[in-house]
Amino acid sequence: MSVSPLTAPDAERLPAPKAKKVPVIHTAHGHERLDNYAWMRADNWQEVMRDPATLDPEIRAHLDAENAYCEAVMGDWGGLIGELHKEMIGRIKDDDEAPPSARGPYEYLSRFEKGGQHRRYLRRPRGGGPEELLFDANAVSKDFDFYNLGGFGVSPDHKLLAVAEDTQGDEAYRLRIKDLETGNWLEDSLYPISGNFTWIETSGGLLYTTLDDSHRASKVWRHLLGQDGAKDALVYEETDGAWQVSLAKTNSRRFHMISRGTSGSNAVFLMDAGDEAAEPRLVAEALPDVYYSMEDQGDRFFILTNRDGATNFKICTAPLDDPRADNWQTWLAASETCLVEHMELFDGYLVRDETERALPRIVVHDLASGEEHTIEQDEEAYCLTHFGASEFDTRVTRFSYHSPTTPTRIYDYDMATRERSLVYQQEVPSGHDPARYKVDRFFTKAKDGAEIPVTVLRLADQALDGSAPLFVYGYGSYGMSQSAGFSVTRLSLVDRGVIYAVAHTRGGMDMGYQWYLDGKLENKVNTFTDFIEVSEDLCARGYGREGEIAAMGGSAGGLLMGAVTNMRPDLYKAIVASVPFVDVLTTILDADLPLTPGEWTEWGNPIEDESVYQRMLAYSPLDNVTAQAYPHMFVTAGLSDPRVTYWEPAKWVAKLRELKTNESCLIFKINTTAGHFGVSGRYDRLIEVAEEYAFVLRAFGCA
Repeated sequence: MSVSPLTAPDAERLPAPKAKKVPVIHTAHGHERLDNYAWMRADNWQEVMRDPATLDPEIRAHLDAENAYCEAVMGDWGGLIGELHKEMIGRIKDDDEAPPSARGPYEYLSRFEKGGQHRRYLRRPRGGGPEELLFDANAVSKDFDFYNLGGFGVSPDHKLLAVAEDTQGDEAYRLRIKDLETGNWLEDSLYPISGNFTWIETSGGLLYTTLDDSHRASKVWRHLLGQDGAKDALVYEETDGAWQVSLAKTNSRRFHMISRGTSGSNAVFLMDAGDEAAEPRLVAEALPDVYYSMEDQGDRFFILTNRDGATNFKICTAPLDDPRADNWQTWLAASETCLVEHMELFDGYLVRDETERALPRIVVHDLASGEEHTIEQDEEAYCLTHFGASEFDTRVTRFSYHSPTTPTRIYDYDMATRERSLVYQQEVPSGHDPARYKVDRFFTKAKDGAEIPVTVLRLADQALDGSAPLFVYGYGSYGMSQSAGFSVTRLSLVDRGVIYAVAHTRGGMDMGYQWYLDGKLENKVNTFTDFIEVSEDLCARGYGREGEIAAMGGSAGGLLMGAVTNMRPDLYKAIVASVPFVDVLTTILDADLPLTPGEWTEWGNPIEDESVYQRMLAYSPLDNVTAQAYPHMFVTAGLSDPRVTYWEPAKWVAKLRELKTNESCLIFKINTTAGHFGVSGRYDRLIEVAEEYAFVLRAFGCA
């Protein structure tokens, strides 16, 4: 079905919002930058994240005007948005259920009820029996415009349940505790926490982390049941603003682990998980660009680390009673080509999650015999996720497998017999024929010689003659790899003839840890040029044609979108930038903003280093908007977002409106009741995806 080409609305009939200009000069290292839209940042931004109603009325009026304009532009797209949304819902099993996970005397499980936006959490006796409802997130969510269950944990004695809930979208959680024997909620209530907590093995209390004024998880506390939260004991405080703390427990459940970390570096403190008065003890001091994680088994620790030049990570062992770095002994040497991303330890097995040439694998090592094997997979591109098990003394682990054409399958895997049992098969109620599609995997040769992985999903009978609409997705930051997995949403594009490609650019870890290092700090521009070169190569191979490409990225991927549209606006027809990190230099210069000090190891510190300032200035999307033609653009933001503050995309859109020289369509939607990850609820979230896809299809003139 063809539709009229996407154009900017008639300016007389529907004028775009025009933000006022209040010139502000930012000065650093003797260099001045003009910012006409700095007024969009609320002075009380911290309060606004907690309570959006406190936003300055003038700022709110401008954001409301942008939303009204967005709604007006998309007003006649309602049929297409509704059609897309209906399709996506039709691919979701209404009463989907996760496979049960055994722990102690129970099997724990969760499911959606028909029409439910959120899960219900249940348990039953191990081996079968009547179900017991533990927590109904769907029922609780109905009292809020936004709801996210960020933490869920049953106590070791199975008598208590702790939940961490975010009802604003600002990722500040309230922890509540339920007595599972009586069904009553205890008076214990802790707020604001980060959502990260671990139970003490006596079941008499828990450890949790709290947020400071900059939204940084900075303190670890011990809460004993029935105790006034104001009297909780401070266990650890991180005073360096560039570092955050997190909590975990080893698989054996013998130790709490407090990790103080920043991008690429960390230090671990251990605590006896069964001692209500335990104090943390440091394992190894943090070193620049060195990361380590650990698990215990028997009388030793296993440590996964890139210490001593092990770029793709090695595994070491150390005595349980003295795990200092001086005692680390190499157990598995680092590989030149294979990244060890994660390890899972059981009583008799060690399981490694590895990645080589952008494909994952799972390797099982028998600690008694020393034998190991790889769990084989057979598709050209796929996503493999190792869940592990909720028990330590087991020989059964769990993993999921899916690919761009294959819906998710979850298997229980017997590490001794090597037999796999299917425990979950994703259903697509509206029907799905994998043979209708084809997956291509190839490598784009960058100008500097790097080989950039590319994954493509398309119709199997599609001609590669450049005539198809081409959609390219990218991210490329923080070492986050892009999976080649199944998506019920992207089929709505592919079924309409759009070729969907993922560019696995530098900045992720798709090709190993060095791939991440080659896309951060002084190498950040590689992320942008990789994406451009992949886009060009796709066209050269017949997947599309230059100037007729849609591209999408969110958060740091939104930075990618901003950079490539400044560098090569002629290459792209339409851009979707979701919660985009586009005022990167201003943000990273402001140590008072949420999480900024912790970002310096990812981007550099432009406050102290002029060369970093100049480097970031050269690619900062907002700073490099110029008077030129730009693609059609759909930009989104969240008012409660603590990761990418709302004013970044708001300022960017205002400057684009001011300077772009063509009649491209530019719309901006800000969610005033959600944060970084958009609206909550599995069906409502799909509305946002449907809007983005409708924008892309309208840009291509097909629906």
